[in-house]
Amino acid sequence: MNPLIKENQSLKSSNTFAIDVNARYFAEINSIADLHELLNSTQIRTEALLIVGGGSNILFTKDFDGLVVKMNIHGIEVKESRDDVFVNAGAGVKWHDLVLFCVKHDFAGIENLSLIPGTVGASPIQNIGAYGVELKDVFYSCEAIDIATGDIRTFFYEDCRFGYRESVFKNEYKGKYVITSVCYRLSKVPNLNIQYGAIAAELKARGILEPTITDISTVVSAIRVSKLPDPSTIGNAGSFFKNPVIDEASFVPVLDAFPDVVHYPAGQGLVKLAAGWLIEACGFKGMVSGHTGTWKNQALVLVNHGGATGAEVYNFSETIIETVQAKFGIRLEREVNIL
Repeated sequence: MNPLIKENQSLKSSNTFAIDVNARYFAEINSIADLHELLNSTQIRTEALLIVGGGSNILFTKDFDGLVVKMNIHGIEVKESRDDVFVNAGAGVKWHDLVLFCVKHDFAGIENLSLIPGTVGASPIQNIGAYGVELKDVFYSCEAIDIATGDIRTFFYEDCRFGYRESVFKNEYKGKYVITSVCYRLSKVPNLNIQYGAIAAELKARGILEPTITDISTVVSAIRVSKLPDPSTIGNAGSFFKNPVIDEASFVPVLDAFPDVVHYPAGQGLVKLAAGWLIEACGFKGMVSGHTGTWKNQALVLVNHGGATGAEVYNFSETIIETVQAKFGIRLEREVNIL
């Protein structure tokens, strides 16, 4: 067997939900050379394949009968022009570490994405986003290796077909490429986005009238800490559901029945609703159900209070989906990948 591959490996430390399941085969990739070596293994050609980074967007409902590949390629490189800066990071770099690096060097564009769990390699797959900013806003390119051929391909913005928490890597290219690095186009001239969520209010409360990207990062981090649980102390995968987007005609009866519903314009006759508000309005905020439940400060987050199985979390999420649909006529969609 390929020396990179381990058998019957626990995945509890490889998913932020801390679900205790095993992988039949497991390999950690620390370099492009490691990946090419792995591509020559029998297991990658014959077994079910799962690529993971921080494991922050996964719910395992059973053991994984295949090969789990953990991407751990590190390194950050910078190329600068007069106004722009291109930051290229390895797939295994922790996302928040990259944000801190960019903030420290005054590279603007991802400060609103502070403290999002996960790794660089997952950022374009999920088109991560928070507080009015999405990955696609700063994405320049990524390099990925074709699993079937071993060829390296560069994907540019137009190749990725980004959508709300969507990309080509979650659809037709799912399981076909392994992202090894991502390049972001950032700016030396900040264009601060402080209107989304509680950022403006928090800045005002701190007496900050002319914020820097450091201020934005600090405030966003503080807001997230106040609302979201730390995966190192309680298992969770962050936001479990997507914010539903519906057309304006469908929104009218919802607004008539629930005038205080939290919503945002989503362009082209569409409206985005706050899934957390919908769930909380159904009485789920802080609810405990067996070993799982919703977080006390944010109903959008499902947690593992200790000893929860993936099936238990999944069944609880199904109860939430059915209850929200019965009350509002809106069916929530899970953001977390179910395996």
